[in-house]
Amino acid sequence: MESLYCSPKTGLPIKKIGDNFISESGDEKFPIVNEIPRFCLAKNYSKNFGFQWQKFDTTQLDKNNNLKFSENRFYGSTQWNPKVISKQNVLEVGSGAGRFSEVFLKTTTGILHSIDYSNAVEVNLKNNYKYKNRLAISQASIYEMPFPDSTFDKVFCFGVLQHTPSFKKSVVALIQKAKKGGEIVVDFYPIKGWYTKIHSKYILRPLTKRLPNKILLKLISINVGWMIIVFDFLCSLKLKFLTRFIPITDISNFPKQLTRKQRKEWAIMDTFDGFSPEYDNPMRIKDVKKIFAENGCGINFAGVINYEGGSSAVVKVTKLKDQ
Repeated sequence: MESLYCSPKTGLPIKKIGDNFISESGDEKFPIVNEIPRFCLAKNYSKNFGFQWQKFDTTQLDKNNNLKFSENRFYGSTQWNPKVISKQNVLEVGSGAGRFSEVFLKTTTGILHSIDYSNAVEVNLKNNYKYKNRLAISQASIYEMPFPDSTFDKVFCFGVLQHTPSFKKSVVALIQKAKKGGEIVVDFYPIKGWYTKIHSKYILRPLTKRLPNKILLKLISINVGWMIIVFDFLCSLKLKFLTRFIPITDISNFPKQLTRKQRKEWAIMDTFDGFSPEYDNPMRIKDVKKIFAENGCGINFAGVINYEGGSSAVVKVTKLKDQ
């Protein structure tokens, strides 16, 4: 597997020497730890996600649930042809535990270049180890990716942009790595109206994001049982709008095939995912569309994609010119 890595700061070539990637000048050194190149500091704003995916390492994997929930979301959102992307340079930004890495590697014969800012990269490699010869995974920031600009035919970024310090800068960073004529697909938390932030998550997040991860997870785990009961009860009375005041994720879109135990585990994981991040910046679909358009992209789709097991706010674009 040919390495595409370069210095994330200068864009200059780097070479693998022993357990490091080193710049030609020798001024930059990036360690390889547990088989994974590291292009960022170990401690950063994404530490909650590293904790989350170490705890819920296989929860969302299709192979663990005998479902195709992640596969449906991936191909429902991208509309890509597995045979075509098998022959292209593809970049995944924000891999988490590797649920979409698994989909790509299982359904294609291509090579996937994947990054995550957290140490969840170790979980991804463990989950997809049998594909390690086709999985080029590294730990890196979306703002300093270790690849030359204009490199990738396809770029996808799911469930990540709202958790970065600047949504706009993150989108621009994705565009930079795509080739002219390349496609980029993102999904994100949408602003649906004035009421979006009138929600328990946004009311409590100033406190919960400051709690130690272990304490927050314990609080959620202790209370998730009664919250599921109340959530389901309100939905049965057609009062779902009131569930926003219960400090639990929206469990109504979980796959119906989940067992009771799996549903509870997903609820704990997704609730932690909502209340723990340093950043949570939902966006209007029209504003995300505008960011892409202003940065040299043609819009192929901007709206909500429905697939078996859920829906996502998605923007799909083609890069029309280099920035």
